[in-house]
Order: sequence, then structure tokens, then C-alpha cells
Amino acid sequence: MSTAAEAELAIQAKVAVAKGQGYWAGVFKRVRRDPVTIVCATILLVMFLAILFAPLLAPHDPYQGSMIRRLRGLGTLNYPLGTDELGRDMVTRLLFGGRLSWFMGIVPVVLAFIIGTTLGVTAGYMGGKVNMAIMRTTDVFYAFPSVLLAVAISGALGAGIVNAILALTLVFIPQIIRVAETVTQGVRNLDFVDAARSSGASGFTIVRVHVLGNVLGPIFVYATNLISVCMILASGLSFLGLGTKPPEPEWGLMLNTLRTAIYVQPWVAVLPGACIFITSICFNLLSDGLRQAMDVKG
Repeated sequence: MSTAAEAELAIQAKVAVAKGQGYWAGVFKRVRRDPVTIVCATILLVMFLAILFAPLLAPHDPYQGSMIRRLRGLGTLNYPLGTDELGRDMVTRLLFGGRLSWFMGIVPVVLAFIIGTTLGVTAGYMGGKVNMAIMRTTDVFYAFPSVLLAVAISGALGAGIVNAILALTLVFIPQIIRVAETVTQGVRNLDFVDAARSSGASGFTIVRVHVLGNVLGPIFVYATNLISVCMILASGLSFLGLGTKPPEPEWGLMLNTLRTAIYVQPWVAVLPGACIFITSICFNLLSDGLRQAMDVKG
């Protein structure tokens, strides 16, 4: 390649980087102007910090109970949110339970994001038989509803956090593959990709430098929306006894153990469900805000 051609490609690369920086600056600017997104992000940040520093914030031991003080109501002295069926402090259990709930809600999506993006981008860029093999295998998983598939896989593997995470990861990989393949199909034939291909760049370099930068944004936003779904499914598996095992604190498992107390202390019994609901809604609204901010036409 001549020196002039190399200089021209370098100039085009700098222009592309500048445009990319301007685009993301505009995204952050639009996000800051969206009060709903900011409020949801603030709530999630506060919840994350609370569960992160749970050992410092929790007033009691999450495993220590007492049958004398079981099912205390809201506002009880030293137990502002009451106690559960074994007399354990609900504030402490909710803080430590959030750790497992967030862990089981985020880790499967992160793993599915990495695996699904790799397979989806590969299928979308290479096309042909590779695309056929990956996408037809993906379609097999779409024959089953996500909830039933997660329950079936987790039931086959057995109860436990690791098996539940594996089951949820397998459920979300096909969904991310389809999104990644679709957006990659729309990018691979654009002018700057054709120019890089004509310059002699390898397929790996084109994907790494030119394709990923344009497809990771939409895939990431979609994956953010899956966190709320994953958290609900993880809580459902724990509720059914296929996820976290007692006496570990986890919001779904707490709902299961407190269901018999719904007629005795209903407000205490619904607290784990309220935490799941608030977290899921905030992740959904945050994902919607990011998607709107990334829509240049909007």
C-alpha cells in the first residue's frame, strides 16, 4: 500500500473516532436530560451501594434468629422492618439477600452477553453455512418459553446457585445471538467496512475495529433490559427450590419461606417481592432511557 493511501486511511480513522466521540457525548447529554432515567439510575446505585456495604450497614446477623421474636411487625424496636418466620431481622436479610439476587440477575446476562455477542457477530459477519449452523441452533431454543426452559434446565442440573446461573445463561444466549446477528448484518456491508476490506484488512481486524464499535451499543442496551428478566427468573427458581438453598438470604427464597406468613404479617411478607419489583422496573426504565438516548433520530 502506498504512503498516500496509508495517510488517507489514517485520516478516515481519525474522523471516525471523532464522530464516535461526538455520538457518545450526545448520548450522555440526552441521558442527563431524561429525569426518569436519572432517577432509576440513582435508585439502582443506592441499592448497589447498600448491598455492597451490607456487612457495615446490617444491624444484625442475617442467620441468627429467635423464635421469641418471630414475625414482628413493621416499626418494631431494633427491627424497623420486622422479622421473618424464624425471628431474623428483615433489614439485614434484605441487604444480604440483595447480594445474591443481583449476582444471579447480572452474572448470567454478562456471560450470555459475551458468548452471545461472539456467536452472533460471527454469524452475522461470515454468513453462509456458519450463519445457518448458528442461527438454526438458536431457533431450537426459541421453541421453548424462557421460564419453562430455565426450570427444565435447572431441574435437570439440580438445585444450587451455580446450576441456576448456568441454566439462566443458556436461556439468554440465544436471545443475544439473534440481536447481535441482526445488527451485524446491517453493518457488514456499509461503506467503511467495504473500504477496510478493500484495503486488505483481515476479517478479525475488521470485526474488532469497525464492526464491534457499531454493534456493541445496541446489544448492551438489550442486555441491560434482560437483567430485570433474569432477576425475576432467578427469584422464581429460588422460590421453586431450584436456586438458592436455605438458610442463604435471597429475595426469591425469602418470598417462598414467608408465603405462609402472608395472613399474619402481610407487609413483612411482601418486602422481598417489593425489592424485586423496584429493581426490575428500574432496570427496565434505565434500558428504555438508554435506547432512546442512542436513537439519533429521536
